[in-house]
Amino acid sequence: QVQPVESGGGSVQPGGSLRLSCAVSDFIYSSNRMGWFRQAPGKEREGIAAIYNYGSNTVYADSVKGRFTISQDDAKKTAYLEMGSLKTEDTAMYYCAAGLQSFGSPLDQDTYPYWGQGTQVTVSS
Repeated sequence: QVQPVESGGGSVQPGGSLRLSCAVSDFIYSSNRMGWFRQAPGKEREGIAAIYNYGSNTVYADSVKGRFTISQDDAKKTAYLEMGSLKTEDTAMYYCAAGLQSFGSPLDQDTYPYWGQGTQVTVSS
């Protein structure tokens, strides 16, 4: 398994919470960075959170800062995205990605060669 595998998506009401998981292989888990991206219908895919420098640093897009938290569990080789205070505009397909390089913005999708298939998050009342 080289490709990350996402899980945890679903439907939730505004103000609710969800946790997404991203399981990766040993090879990918040695990567320098893991990122979460999302793509809403009719919009381009955007980087929203990343953990890099082998887990030492995190970065968030302004749209999710203070509401989402990215983390990783070394023992489980899994990255997580805790999403809180969800809004209808958070509705999108969410993707996990892994990258080996140490340069370039961790929210730049072009720095990630390994991508999961995505998991849908729908926020509606």
